[in-house]
Amino acid sequence: MSTRQTVAVLSTIIIALALSTTLGSFVVTSVSAQGGSNVSIVLGASTLGEKAWSPNPVNVKVGDNVTWTNDDNQAHTVTSGKSSSDPDLGKVFDSSPNFNPLLAPKQTFQHKFTTAGEVPYFCQLHPTMIGTVVVS
Repeated sequence: MSTRQTVAVLSTIIIALALSTTLGSFVVTSVSAQGGSNVSIVLGASTLGEKAWSPNPVNVKVGDNVTWTNDDNQAHTVTSGKSSSDPDLGKVFDSSPNFNPLLAPKQTFQHKFTTAGEVPYFCQLHPTMIGTVVVS
C-alpha cells in the first residue's frame, strides 16, 4: 500500500471515529484504498438469517475485494451458493473447504470478485445465514 493510500485509509478511520463520538454509534462498513467492502458476521449471527451479515447485500465493483470478519463468538463459514445441496457450492469462494479451518471469532476471509453478477452465499454450519454480493 502506498503512502497516499495509507493516508486515505487513516483519514477515513479518523473521520469515522470523530463522527461516532459526535453522533453516537456509527458503523464503518466499507473502508478500502484499493476498492472493496468489509462485511461483519454479527454477534448472534447463527439465529439472524439475512441479518447475520452486515451489510447485506454488499455492493462492489468488478476487481474489488470483500473481507468478511467474524465478529460473532462462534465459528462460521463463508461459502458461495444457496445451500449445501447447491451444485455450485463453494465454486466462487469458500472460507472453509471441507470445514477446515473454520472461520473462528475475530478471523477474516477475503475474496476478489472478477465477474459481474449476484453471488449468493451462506454459512454451512448455520444455513439460515444467507447473504448476497452484488458485483457491477
